[in-house]
Amino acid sequence: MSYAEIAKQAKDRGLIVMGALHPRAVYSADDEVGTIVLLGTGADFWPVFSQASEYLDAAPNPVDRWSKRVLAEIALPIAAECSFPSDGPPYPPFISWALNTGRFFQSPVGMMVHDTVGLMVSLRGALHLRQEVLLPAPTGTSPCDTCPAPCTTACPVSALSAENLYNLSACHDFLDTSDGAGCMARGCIARRACPLSVGAARTDVQSALHMKAFHP
Repeated sequence: MSYAEIAKQAKDRGLIVMGALHPRAVYSADDEVGTIVLLGTGADFWPVFSQASEYLDAAPNPVDRWSKRVLAEIALPIAAECSFPSDGPPYPPFISWALNTGRFFQSPVGMMVHDTVGLMVSLRGALHLRQEVLLPAPTGTSPCDTCPAPCTTACPVSALSAENLYNLSACHDFLDTSDGAGCMARGCIARRACPLSVGAARTDVQSALHMKAFHP
């Protein structure tokens, strides 16, 4: 299966290929053969997921359950294996994989930024193919290089800033206040400030679901 075919299979299920790499070329290890393809959410995710049984059954962890089912559907016909960010411990090195695709970069606030969805990164899993699939060349240039970095000043309590990077406790404390209701309903204000985050096309309902999982 080609990269384009994998991308189509992902798109038909509401996902996008967020990046891919040949681990042997990146890690210089003879036993690291094949191709790793990272799949995540984009503009087509919510219309598909919101009709899925995992969302409608009101059981816990709907996005994780949906991700495992959908990636298995893509993997089975091509004899690929799957891994997920929640697998572990030990956990798969998703951050290392992502940064080595040439499509993810370190943002000024510490978290990863993606070339099409900005700070709205939601990696749902990885496909591990045995063969080395021909991959399109990434830009390899961080979008932050030419950005005025509104993400660094958007957070009212500087939980995400150039100085603090990510102050997790300050973030959770703020979300417990009435002023944090906007972030809970519409998503992190610093993430939304990234100009590329609009590429994720997140609805308020989707953002609220992610925020509830992050801050129950």
